Amino acid sequence: MTAIQEYSTPRPAGLVGLYRRVIKLPEYVPFSLVQLAARVAIAHVFWQSAQSKLASWPVTLQLFASEYNLPLIDPSIAAPLATTAEITGAVLLFLGLFSRLGALMLLGVVSVIEIFVFPENWAEHLLWASLLLLVLTRGAGVLSLDYVAERTFSASRK
Repeated sequence: MTAIQEYSTPRPAGLVGLYRRVIKLPEYVPFSLVQLAARVAIAHVFWQSAQSKLASWPVTLQLFASEYNLPLIDPSIAAPLATTAEITGAVLLFLGLFSRLGALMLLGVVSVIEIFVFPENWAEHLLWASLLLLVLTRGAGVLSLDYVAERTFSASRK
């Protein structure tokens, strides 16, 4: 028996073969689409949150002073800081520009929310963190300005 015969296995026929082919179909989805979906989804969450804060700034300041009650930081500083981080992070992720920085900023926001504000909402925060960790660890993907910048700067070095 040759090495090729030893390692090549025939494709199963019938129902088992069809099942195996069907369950492998998602492997053909480009990972860049997954990265794009993650970026857009989580950017939307934080963009909406920031827009809610901006829509009624006096209420936002009151929430930061009473309900959110963050330790060691004055509500008049925490509110604009959180809002700025949400807007900036959302825009960076949506565009895929400095997306790892945007993901890191928003992971900080999620951490503060989870630890100090709404720890009982851990499942939702874990979902947000998962999408942000995907971008942080794997980047923004081919469908991003990060990719365009990388290709542009790589070409100019040659």
